[in-house]
Amino acid sequence: MTGLWGWLSAFAVTQAVEVPIYARALAHRSHRWWWAFGASLITHPVVYWVFPRLWPGEYWTVVAAAEAFAVAVEAGYLTALGVQRSVAWALIANASSVAVGLGLRWAIGWP
Repeated sequence: MTGLWGWLSAFAVTQAVEVPIYARALAHRSHRWWWAFGASLITHPVVYWVFPRLWPGEYWTVVAAAEAFAVAVEAGYLTALGVQRSVAWALIANASSVAVGLGLRWAIGWP
């Protein structure tokens, strides 16, 4: 799936997986679910639209670079919001969403 619908599908899966994880990390903040939604809202468009066009290399090289970017930016975002062990939270959230996304794509061809 490509284009806007492809991105929206991938974004929905990412948010469904990552938001509950980030909401747990942000338990100390009011409106934690909104803050949790913001983490991958910042990075997902860049990961989906920019990295495949600008990063050289094979598919898995692009995925690794894009996910490293997402973890770094989301960890910085969490740190700014006062989350301790922000890198661990970002690694858990991103590894989980990648695993679910790839698993869904393998099992049913979506997203």
